[in-house]
Amino acid sequence: MTNPLSLKISLAGVRGVAGTSLTPQLATSFAAAFGTYCGTGSIVVGTDTRPSREMLTHAAVAGLLSVGCTPVILGIVPLPTLQSHVRKISAAGGICITASHNPMEWNALKFLGSDGTALRANQFAELTDLYHQGLYPRVSSFRIQECRFDDSAVAAHRETILTAINEVAIRSRHFKVAIDCCNGAACKATPEFLKALGCQVIEVNTDPCAPFPRNPEPVPESLGALCRAVRESGADLGFAQDADADRLAVVNERGEPIGEDCTLALVLDHVLPRRPGPVVVSMSTSRMADDVAARHSSAIHRARVGEVHVLDRMLAVGSRIGGEGNGGVIAPSINPCRDSFVAMAFLLEALAETKSTVSELRGQLPSYAMVKHRIACRSRDATPFLRLVRHLFRNNEIDLTDGVRVLWPDRWVHVRASNTEPVIRIIAEAPTETEASQLAQRVMEYLRPPGV
Repeated sequence: MTNPLSLKISLAGVRGVAGTSLTPQLATSFAAAFGTYCGTGSIVVGTDTRPSREMLTHAAVAGLLSVGCTPVILGIVPLPTLQSHVRKISAAGGICITASHNPMEWNALKFLGSDGTALRANQFAELTDLYHQGLYPRVSSFRIQECRFDDSAVAAHRETILTAINEVAIRSRHFKVAIDCCNGAACKATPEFLKALGCQVIEVNTDPCAPFPRNPEPVPESLGALCRAVRESGADLGFAQDADADRLAVVNERGEPIGEDCTLALVLDHVLPRRPGPVVVSMSTSRMADDVAARHSSAIHRARVGEVHVLDRMLAVGSRIGGEGNGGVIAPSINPCRDSFVAMAFLLEALAETKSTVSELRGQLPSYAMVKHRIACRSRDATPFLRLVRHLFRNNEIDLTDGVRVLWPDRWVHVRASNTEPVIRIIAEAPTETEASQLAQRVMEYLRPPGV
């Protein structure tokens, strides 16, 4: 179990348990620091559906107003929608109040630059320096701006994607799609998006006033309700999103989850023939991505885990499609961030143009088994833990780009400190689940003291 009093400050934002480690005072101070960093101008603010959203929104808005910024309030919106809107209105930056896949009691302030992407390491360092100094240029009462409210973001984001895909082909198929939005940020946006593509929508967990009904992370074991909805309605497929809707998991026409790592692989297989070029994925992404890239004669590059690391590498090598194996697809020409709506559009386009089922498309991909574990770990203990892993595998091929990734011809294990929680993540992939589990267990037993 993670320590409920922990506060995680990283490129993924300022994240903690609302009301304990993540207080309104902290949110106000960080927002004031962010407004100081951005300079006077518009700052877009949006949230997911967590109960703490109102408290943290008011706190963040107070901080922004105190330093002369103009908050632009979007309300409940998906994270990729907010990111797109920062660029659309030429805002100075954005704050998304969401803890993504963390449990409901968590929340976070995620800071975005004027390009709509998460702050880079040097930018975040400047922000945290401002926060720790605590010297924000507060404005006088006569210079405090007024909040603006903008309800156009969801529609604008939708139109950006529809103009980039074969909308006619998708509409002609009249897909029946079941969706599970986890009662999160996409409760309104996803049904509207799919209906705009001519789909009949079967809704599961689309009440923004209700608590999260499952683990926000759209992993197979959390998707029972969606699987039943697909089977009972005869849907062509099911889509599941996390709480902030930047990640997508897929359920096939038989009501079976195909695994969130398949999302990116299916998109790569569809996009690369028409948009050839290098592919960038994170260090924890399945070997399926390597195999698909090789099938289409495309080079593959791996970056540190995290949207901004993958995106920067994509921009550096000229990659037009890439992402992360947790269901995060990035197409920079449409929206340079993980975007579940872009992923849905590409997958529906693939199904429409090939006249295939999800199972048929999945059958064209290789199969591997992946297991994921975590060990509670304070930030100060992460480096010694990783040093132990390096020693354990000292005679093997090791990649130290992000934590420790150990490589064999047909398998790998990746051990790294989480960007979002006080844990060490252990991910292993091998030809079979037994082999992957044995590999991960070897690491866990080595790291855990006897008797623990």
